[in-house]
Amino acid sequence: MAMTLTGAHLTLRALEPEDLDFLYAVENNQDIWSVSDTVTPYSKAVLKDYLANAHRPIYETLQLRMVICLKQTQQPIGLVDLFDFDPKHRKAGVGIVISENTERQKGRAKEAIELLLNYGFRHLKLHQVYALVAVHNVPSIKLFEGLGFSCSGVLKSWWLTSDGYTDLNVFQRVRSEK
Repeated sequence: MAMTLTGAHLTLRALEPEDLDFLYAVENNQDIWSVSDTVTPYSKAVLKDYLANAHRPIYETLQLRMVICLKQTQQPIGLVDLFDFDPKHRKAGVGIVISENTERQKGRAKEAIELLLNYGFRHLKLHQVYALVAVHNVPSIKLFEGLGFSCSGVLKSWWLTSDGYTDLNVFQRVRSEK
């Protein structure tokens, strides 16, 4: 049975083979490429292979991608990731995309990341999670600050965009030891 995490309005679930068309649409949406490392389209064949291996454990792949679904309808609205998982130092990067415009600015990203952080801190025993956010991406800056992340530095001229190089804020959230 696939892993699911449930909140007030959302469910996070593992990728399934049936997600091919959704994943294809998200990964090939050029409007999102500016906040990721994507620079070329993905074929359905490549994504099908990716889905075939998505069940492998995070300790092997060093990443975990989950589909964000509306709780009541199970409609997929985005993806949330732990990446660059480092089991020795117990840290990982976090990334998120809400692909459905009608679901943005409704607290969906915050709830999805809270669910993922709870899983990461409790089950993976993460010590810290980080996010890289472009300095001009005000909605994402507010999102991570609202989730208790602090800006620990700025990477100068880190990402090349269509407008030239941009700086990235490094946001970190260290697990509060109880």
